[in-house]
Amino acid sequence: MTADLPSWAGRIRSMREARGWTQPEVAQRMREQTSEHLPEADNLIRRWKAWERGENKPGAFYQPIIAATLGTVTAALFPPFERPSGGIELLGSTGMDRLEVVSRLQASDVNEATLEAVRITVDKLCSEYARRPPAELILEGRQWLRRLLEMQEQKLSLRQQRDVYELAGWLALLIGCLEYDLGDRASAEATRKSALSLGQESGSGGIMGWAHEMRAWFSLTRGDYRGVTIAAEAGQAVAGNHSVSVQLAAQEAKAWARIGRREEMQVALEKGRILLESMPYPDNIDNHFVVDPNKFDFYAMDCYRHVGENNLARELSEEVIRASTDFDRRERWPMRVAEAQITLGVIAAREGDLDEAIGRGRKALDGERKSLPSLALVARDLSGVLQERFADEPKAASYLDQLRTIDQQARRPA
Repeated sequence: MTADLPSWAGRIRSMREARGWTQPEVAQRMREQTSEHLPEADNLIRRWKAWERGENKPGAFYQPIIAATLGTVTAALFPPFERPSGGIELLGSTGMDRLEVVSRLQASDVNEATLEAVRITVDKLCSEYARRPPAELILEGRQWLRRLLEMQEQKLSLRQQRDVYELAGWLALLIGCLEYDLGDRASAEATRKSALSLGQESGSGGIMGWAHEMRAWFSLTRGDYRGVTIAAEAGQAVAGNHSVSVQLAAQEAKAWARIGRREEMQVALEKGRILLESMPYPDNIDNHFVVDPNKFDFYAMDCYRHVGENNLARELSEEVIRASTDFDRRERWPMRVAEAQITLGVIAAREGDLDEAIGRGRKALDGERKSLPSLALVARDLSGVLQERFADEPKAASYLDQLRTIDQQARRPA
């Protein structure tokens, strides 16, 4: 991607080239993508060339057509102004610090301000999932969940009771994800079931949908691909308009990719893409239980890597790394970056570059924030290529030993 081009201009070119299309071909694909009236072929090709050169930015009419043509969502290619994320400061929003919130809960002083303070705290904890050490975050999450459950002994209105159930449900989801990241499968499944029950009690389609998404995730990392599709269908049936429906479609697509059903994979990806395109841009893209536009490219990257579409997987991996890294080089979503590094390692290995493959693979393992089951799942793709093509290479053998250790840690019983 040329450094002096706007990011959207460089990306529409790289995405076109990754698909092997010429500029006239992509203009024709745009025409096939929409029923809207578009300019004549020569005019549309000239527009596309100007867009790729960064001479003018596509307007609101063209942006979703371009995104759909290239298989992504509009906000991933042309992001709107990004709101500050990572949660709102508790004291500035409610006039209470964390100690005062805890004191009010213990003193049975539950009012709307107290519940709003807890809601902000829960959002903040869910926003710390990607970067905070899981063993540390899980302790704080469990403390807040215990406080919420103890509130059930107090006199609450029906609305307050529903709100408490909902807040407890989000915390249970967070804790279950952290337990699974740490390799504690039995506890994660028990917590997932608790979250599903809390979602049913509160009537929250989002919580119920995410509880089924966790089941799909667990099934995917175990190789139970039929279980993934069952969980995805169940989750989409209850999720309503929550963005978890997009992630459920993505898990379904990943399962189809792994059993070689490419057509079904594409259908599931497109279903998720259309759903996400119809949703407003999220208020807080750091919250783990919000699907942001850039995450769709992350899902597609996994699918295309697995079915051997190297050019598409490479383009998406590079974009995932770029979008997940702040201007100061801090990784905003380190686990996405790790999976993108492994994807680039798989592609390098397929192309015969062992040093690049192992270099990328080691970067993925070096990060402090890991989801062991997810990392092991993706690393198996790299392991398979290394064993197939570089079985006699000492460097490959050493890295394969590291991957086996990760896999064993992810599979260990609770």
